[in-house]
Amino acid sequence: MYEKFINNTRLRRFTVLALVIFILFLVKDFLTPILLTFIFTLISVRIVTFVQRFIKAPTFLLTTILYVIELVLLYLLISRYSTILIDQVVSTYDSIVHFYQHKEFQSDVITNFIADYFKNHNWQDKLESGAGIILVQLQNVGRLAVEFVVSFLLSFFFMVEKEKTVLFSRNFLSSEYAWFFQDLFYFAKVFVETFGVVVEVQLLIALVNTMITTVGLGLIGFTQLPTLAIMIFFLSLIPVAGVIFSCIPLTLIAYSTGGIQTVIYVLILIVIVHCIEAYILNPKFMSSRTKLPIFYTFVILLFSERFLGVWGLIVGIPIFNFFLEILGVKIRTKKTEQLD
Repeated sequence: MYEKFINNTRLRRFTVLALVIFILFLVKDFLTPILLTFIFTLISVRIVTFVQRFIKAPTFLLTTILYVIELVLLYLLISRYSTILIDQVVSTYDSIVHFYQHKEFQSDVITNFIADYFKNHNWQDKLESGAGIILVQLQNVGRLAVEFVVSFLLSFFFMVEKEKTVLFSRNFLSSEYAWFFQDLFYFAKVFVETFGVVVEVQLLIALVNTMITTVGLGLIGFTQLPTLAIMIFFLSLIPVAGVIFSCIPLTLIAYSTGGIQTVIYVLILIVIVHCIEAYILNPKFMSSRTKLPIFYTFVILLFSERFLGVWGLIVGIPIFNFFLEILGVKIRTKKTEQLD
């Protein structure tokens, strides 16, 4: 029975895939660092391979230079962006204080309204629940920062010893249970190919989002556009949600720059960019690079985002291509039909 199972390639691969899915379900809390490590490594491999076409340099040297550049850019982004954000928060606070101290401000009416509100509502429970929500969000941000750093270091260690790691991993393909690792390698190869396309598409979307948003902010009257463009680009690498994340700092800057009217302009711009990304760029770019119809791409993105969250927008297409490969479904186009 064991030999029959080994020789039945289709059943064997279905079993291995089911085992992989089960293991991933057990370690679902670690999916974020796993996916981040994979993304960082994949991007680094693509960049280093591209550079080695023109410059014959060791992988170790190019990897070190690449990661140093990334750290410098990240430091400049955090330092410059945090300074701008702090200045805008202070300016917003000063404007609120100035508004409160203005002679036309009816402080008695507002004060009485606030006093009556707190008297008639259980403000202590609401304050505690609000503080709890803020604390949970801060913990999530801290955990994500730690996962980001760990994933960045793991990808660096892999790239530094890429050849050695690959050679060591190939030993499993000739082990006593080589069939199992060969199937894992088969799935990994399919996933890397499809996932690489998704990463390339997301980079293109991030560039388009950055250009549209930067031009719109320039027309609105924003300054420090290069720093804001870097921030928008990094946030745009997060599918769909990145545009929403950029809403908070941009609205703060907009309020201190031109008041409520500028905030409304920025919100309209963010809504437009979000709609363009979610309903035009994402399905169109995905369908063009994965050779899937826009209808299928759009449906896959909707379902994967519903069941897997933001990560579903990244892994949804590779998972679908997994099943296409396993089921033996070949994507045919008009050109292939004409050749047949």
